[in-house]
Amino acid sequence: MKNIVLCGIGGQGTVLASKLIAAAAMKKNIPVMSAETIGMAQRGGSVFSHLRLGETVDGKKKAPASPMIAKGTADIIIGFEPGETVRMLPYLKEGGQVITSAHAIMPVTAALTGGSYDGGGMLDYLSKKAGRLMVVDTDKACEALGSSKVMNVLLLGYAARSGALGLDTEDIKEALKERLKESLWELNFRALEYGALTDNE
Repeated sequence: MKNIVLCGIGGQGTVLASKLIAAAAMKKNIPVMSAETIGMAQRGGSVFSHLRLGETVDGKKKAPASPMIAKGTADIIIGFEPGETVRMLPYLKEGGQVITSAHAIMPVTAALTGGSYDGGGMLDYLSKKAGRLMVVDTDKACEALGSSKVMNVLLLGYAARSGALGLDTEDIKEALKERLKESLWELNFRALEYGALTDNE
């Protein structure tokens, strides 16, 4: 069983990333259950997805009993924004993997009230509290790739590389082919491979 949490801000592609993981798992005949906060997916709103991938028991595929992940049981958290990653940290199991973008986005609540927001402080907190942490300079990576729209796929590449996702880049490529227009394949494949290369941290 794999428990996966994705979190970010509306407009970052969190829901698409969740659907790509689910599609990749189903293509491998792995039972999947998911729950998403699609209603909050407007730009600037908090968005998260729970994904539970089944397992094989005695040669039979066993589906998860519920789509919701209990706190302290997530194998991996994929965070598109450091503050949102901190928000979801209670779900991480001991020794679990955290992969987060270093790019901070001020929450709508802070912007409306004139409050402050320190993305660096969030990363410092994660470095102390997360079991296994990988911080990705997504600004640098997206600049190298020529598009900021592939950050979600980029982080999936890092997640696949970590081993905690239970899927590899080829699995996600197949899901991309089903979900995206062919004209977008090449860019997204490059983003996926960039995240999977060990020298691109």
